[in-house]
Amino acid sequence: MKKFYALFIILFFSNHLLFAKNRDKGTLSGKVTDNKTGKPIEGVSITITDVKLGTSTNEEGLFNISNIVEGKHLVEISHLGYSTIAEYIFINGETRKDFSLVQSIIENNAVVVFGINKAAKLKKLPFQVSIMNKEELLQSSSTNLIESITKKPGISSISSGPAVSKPIIRGLGYNRVLTINDGVRQEGQQWGDEHGIEIDESSVSKIEVLKGPASLIYGSDAMAGVINIISSVPIQANLLKINAGSNLQSNNHLRSLNGNIAANKNGVSFNIYGSIKEAADYKNKYDGHVFNSNFNEHNFGGYIGYNGTWGFAHFMLSRFNLITGLVEGERDSLGFFVKNIPGIGLTRANQNDFNSVNPTTPFQHIIHFKVASDNNFNIGKNRLNLNIGWQQNQRQEFSNPENLNERALFFDLKTLTYTSQFIFMEKNGWKNSIGINGMSQKNTNLGIEQIIPNYLLFDIGGNIFTQKEFKKLTISGGVRLDNRVLNASSLMDSSFTKGEAFKKQFSNFSGSIGLTFPLHKTLDLKANIARAFRAPSIPELASNGAHEGTNRYEYGDIYLKSEISTQADISLEWNKEHFSLNLAGYYNHFSNFIYYRKLQSLNGNDSVVQSNGQSYLAFKFDQQKVNMAGFEFSLDVHPHPLDWLHFENTFSYVRGLFTSAIEGTKNLSFVPAPQLITQIKADRKKIGKVFKNGYALLEIQNTFSQNNIFTAYHTETITPGYCLVNAGFGAEILSKKNIQLLGIYFSANNITDVAYQNHLSRLKYTAENLATGRMGVFNMGRNFSLKINVPLSFKI
Repeated sequence: MKKFYALFIILFFSNHLLFAKNRDKGTLSGKVTDNKTGKPIEGVSITITDVKLGTSTNEEGLFNISNIVEGKHLVEISHLGYSTIAEYIFINGETRKDFSLVQSIIENNAVVVFGINKAAKLKKLPFQVSIMNKEELLQSSSTNLIESITKKPGISSISSGPAVSKPIIRGLGYNRVLTINDGVRQEGQQWGDEHGIEIDESSVSKIEVLKGPASLIYGSDAMAGVINIISSVPIQANLLKINAGSNLQSNNHLRSLNGNIAANKNGVSFNIYGSIKEAADYKNKYDGHVFNSNFNEHNFGGYIGYNGTWGFAHFMLSRFNLITGLVEGERDSLGFFVKNIPGIGLTRANQNDFNSVNPTTPFQHIIHFKVASDNNFNIGKNRLNLNIGWQQNQRQEFSNPENLNERALFFDLKTLTYTSQFIFMEKNGWKNSIGINGMSQKNTNLGIEQIIPNYLLFDIGGNIFTQKEFKKLTISGGVRLDNRVLNASSLMDSSFTKGEAFKKQFSNFSGSIGLTFPLHKTLDLKANIARAFRAPSIPELASNGAHEGTNRYEYGDIYLKSEISTQADISLEWNKEHFSLNLAGYYNHFSNFIYYRKLQSLNGNDSVVQSNGQSYLAFKFDQQKVNMAGFEFSLDVHPHPLDWLHFENTFSYVRGLFTSAIEGTKNLSFVPAPQLITQIKADRKKIGKVFKNGYALLEIQNTFSQNNIFTAYHTETITPGYCLVNAGFGAEILSKKNIQLLGIYFSANNITDVAYQNHLSRLKYTAENLATGRMGVFNMGRNFSLKINVPLSFKI
């Protein structure tokens, strides 16, 4: 550990000495006005993502960014209620550029981070990207970060309760989706149903979801897409910002407090944050209070950085700490939830249990610690990005009520990640880069049981990426080669060996080519074809055991091959001043798709395994060829002259089929149900002299029934459709001097208190309620949420 700290310190403090005289300084200044009124706009964000510099306009609409390396930069100008401008600007000495913003709440021209610190125009990327900014996060109501983005088209989640959700992109999840946090690949045993992403949601400023194979830049495990979570964003120079926030929710009495302090002076910037969140058991109309669905969470982190003409260096640190119950759904004959009391046995849970924020057995305790160094060096007219991260994920599961200190499972996962990208200067419309990235990983079992072996993993890959802009046509693509070596120890059950040691190596290549072409000044065509691969994860290869929360006993298969996917997608984007239409379709073919299926006993019934006195259904990982196809549709309208009215519809559909039937069915298991979300929203930038950025919304969330299920071996069951009604309103409150004092955001989810089960909820397959005959546990009922955000800023 000391060696890693030393490496980060050396990188952080040596950069200025090595590169200080490398480039000349430049500045960018100007004025931002309203396109219709010509009046200056205060609070507009001007960001240069590649070099992590930014500022905001003052009351006169003026801005100034200094200490910029001379050259061509992608500048983003954004403000709530206006269309974002993304424009390449050549910075040479004192550069001035004025901007005029058009009022609109339709976002179609944002800047996204494609690869490590590589900014790109959203309109120039040949694949679909969904963006959720800080304002949307504040206006949404959810119990965890991933649930916040599931209303975006093509995005859903696998849930194991309010505290844990896993992202699903176009029907694919687990190790097929890669999570990136400030340039660092997040590694925390993401292969499990009850394993979340271990990132503090209150620290997040922006989420970018790249849909479709992203293995070219990010490597294996990004074959379905990438969740890019951005926490460290630049703030205005010579400014100190303090922010405090709170969230209260009615259903499970969730309460949270968060705060951060950030500053930027003479090129040195920092941001320190912390949060506390806890919740009791949630409830719904059918189950009442769901016993042991409570959790508590304590997090902190931050960064310190320096920006100079040579580039920048940021040192980041975070610690995520979550204790969450694992819902098993056990009830007595009258339908009351039961708990296990030492020396007594099973007895009914009472109101004190439901109100507690401290889970009882079974529960898990996750600590995720991470340090990283994010750097950018200007070398001539080129740039070198370097990101090195070290993280430790400790996941402990407790299931013995007689001994609360006994760890049934204890995974100690240590991962060193490295990513470097050399970005060549643009020449004749060509933008080229070469990169290398990978990780070194070690997992150690410290609990009394083992369901996966101790292992060592080394992963490395290199890529070449290019983009060429013609007059109208933009073509981009590249190739990549990856190699992974996995050394697994023997899997032990006390002194008994239940899995032999092995060594495996997986190598393959990825590639993609795509284009964007304006068919009309308001109509864009995007098309992309990509080949991606994913090496089998360690549980798929070598698991042998059960743990709380999965409700199944899993067997791996050492002979599994790498997954290979070939995906083609095409989209049309029609953007007018008062509406936006996006239609995207995709087709994905997998050879050697890895899935798990139920095992059958000799008499044809479900195979049941006894483990630690409990019975589990047995599953085994297998492979088949699979075809997946789907489409996403979104229509966003705010008609003239009612520019403050916003009407949006989004629809998502995906279907997965095995090429050969298995026990009479071709349906792929656990595919999200089709979903249609309709939202009517009113936005007003100014309401009198007291309020600004006010909004009110009404949302109808229609989730259709999922009848296309994998019926073989009774693996899954049909899920009925349901309709949820949601609403919300809020605004920012101003002082007499027009300074924001606080923001208030109120929302109501599932207003009609519908009892429903999401098709991807793991709680759907918990124990049967013998009193009602209903299988499993239902999702959360009616829930009201109140968020308060208090921002303070001071010139320094």
